[in-house]
Amino acid sequence: MKTEAYGKHGFVMRLYFYKKSGKRFPKRNWGDYGMKKILITNNSKVYEENKEKMDIIYSKEYSYLDVLTITRDKIHEGHGLMTHPLSGSVKPNETPFKSTIITKEKSNLNMEFLEIIEGSIKTAEKFIRGKKTPLWAEKILEDFKVIDYCLIKSAIESMDQFC
Repeated sequence: MKTEAYGKHGFVMRLYFYKKSGKRFPKRNWGDYGMKKILITNNSKVYEENKEKMDIIYSKEYSYLDVLTITRDKIHEGHGLMTHPLSGSVKPNETPFKSTIITKEKSNLNMEFLEIIEGSIKTAEKFIRGKKTPLWAEKILEDFKVIDYCLIKSAIESMDQFC
């Protein structure tokens, strides 16, 4: 099942996802991409809650870095980046779960999106290299799933609200 998403209201995403970094989200005519989205995740909770609503690239075997790498590869193919890859306050070496959203439609390669994802991958690698993700107890892993789920749910709701 496919879901309508986002449209021309790029200002909402720029404000919502880049406020923390102080950077402005790349100005982009979202009409170039259409209005559908693809969710990329390694979080089973995110997958289960959204599998009937939108296209999803999912495997519980993906690592945090795998999700970012898949996102980068899709940006190289011309997909647009709709959520910041390092959203939230949980560091990449603290949680194994990550979800990102890209546009379903392709356009020309956006170098700003590519710079954002490449920088995010470097940042995640730096954190993970400095201190590996602990082998958390199942209860703590469930908490991290909920955090990732709440972040992406909020992003989806914002996108859907302003279509």
